Amino acid sequence: MPQTFTHEFVTPVYKGKITINTGLYIGGKFVDGVDGKTHDVINPATGKLTTKISLGTEKDVDVAVKAAREAYDTVWGLNMPGHERGKCLMKLAQLMDECHDELAAIEALDNGKTFTWAKTADIPGAIQCLRYYGGWADKNQGKVIEVDESKLAYTRHEPIGVCGQIIPWNFPLLMMAWKIGPALATGNTIVLKPSEFTPLTALRMAPLIAEAGFPPGVVNIVNGYGSVAGAAIAAHPHIEKVAFTGSTLVGRRIMETASQTNLKKVTLELGGKSPNIIFDDADVDQAVDWASHGVFWNHGQACCAGTRIFVHEKIYDEFLQKFTEKAQTIKIGDPFGVDTYQGPQVSQLQFDRIMGYIDSGRSEGATLHHGGERHGEEGYFIQPTIFTDTHPEMKIVREEIFGPVGVVIKFSSEEDVIRQANDSQYGLAAAVFSKNIDRALRVAHKLHAGTAWVNCVNSVNAQVPFGGYKQSGIGRELGEYALANYSAVKAVHVNLSMPI
Repeated sequence: MPQTFTHEFVTPVYKGKITINTGLYIGGKFVDGVDGKTHDVINPATGKLTTKISLGTEKDVDVAVKAAREAYDTVWGLNMPGHERGKCLMKLAQLMDECHDELAAIEALDNGKTFTWAKTADIPGAIQCLRYYGGWADKNQGKVIEVDESKLAYTRHEPIGVCGQIIPWNFPLLMMAWKIGPALATGNTIVLKPSEFTPLTALRMAPLIAEAGFPPGVVNIVNGYGSVAGAAIAAHPHIEKVAFTGSTLVGRRIMETASQTNLKKVTLELGGKSPNIIFDDADVDQAVDWASHGVFWNHGQACCAGTRIFVHEKIYDEFLQKFTEKAQTIKIGDPFGVDTYQGPQVSQLQFDRIMGYIDSGRSEGATLHHGGERHGEEGYFIQPTIFTDTHPEMKIVREEIFGPVGVVIKFSSEEDVIRQANDSQYGLAAAVFSKNIDRALRVAHKLHAGTAWVNCVNSVNAQVPFGGYKQSGIGRELGEYALANYSAVKAVHVNLSMPI
């Protein structure tokens, strides 16, 4: 029998009691893993145990796939009209809205992000996403194609079948919504693996999914390690499509596994090293505020983080001074603090990885301009960190750090900064700051990135596609574009008067 986790929040920003089932959610009910093993979930703010969850293996993935396939063949997919699927998504969004603060509190406890940001960004974004795709559920249409008068030709957009979805730990609930929204709207069933570091909001969603009217087996949640449960999802011969958000390294492994098994359809949202270009005619104060948000928001744990900050030489000194002052004002601490902006990194592993990059920057000759140290005595807190005097081959310039670490780089010309910005294996996002809209758009169009922001950063909407160029991924999340990830296009030819 699966265990439950109960926690009472008594904090300045949220008070309440939660109970979450910690089993695997398969076929509409919580179950223990086949092997009966568990995994420790650690509170990143303290480094201490939060709870234990059931641990799934390839055996549990197989059970979940069978449940998903049965649901697809009997009660979902082409068996349920799009408008009914849309009603379920809309109802799920409503239920999430009703426990908005509870979900934000679970996310803050589990991930370490601040309750304030979870409440104002993550949870509203997830709700908006599900409502958006609820509206799309009966509008994923094919079209009639003119051939000649002897034949009727048209296309159908059909669901793919059972989809595997592997969710990251940096925005657990938001990324879950990004994945399940288009998949469910188009009629697919799901085997979802949350990160082993941050499984609690996905497990809390399970009873909401049932209450929203989704039949058993439509959404299945298998906790587990990426190297075991995640690998089993990528390899399973009856999963027809896999979606993954995470590192480029793991994305490559998933593609390789898919190619060696059933050639399942793959979409990947991977790493980034986003350039943020600030021209000399930019509003410096606004650019400083946005650049700080671009690097330090979510503790730097954002794939689109603008960690390469290119500043025109005419305003470099002014910008660096103000940017440093801004970093000094960032309140680090308890995710449930009233004015906390930056909480802990998600795990000891991530903490050590980031500190390793900071040590690398020092050893390779960059100037540690600000921060670079642990904050506090417990938990996984790192000071906001700024490097200057870098060169393009340094690891801190080229590799994704996924922490509160940015490099500030001086540039002199538009052509040179475009070259430097594009000199990366990644191409997820980019930003341009300038009051000259002609220049801002000209540069934005020349940047090799799937998203280009002008005079803002880290701004996403459910209606607008998000995804990367180069090694930042394959396919697009969000918007109408994401429906194609979960649709199979069938061409139908009808003979009207065509002789043989």
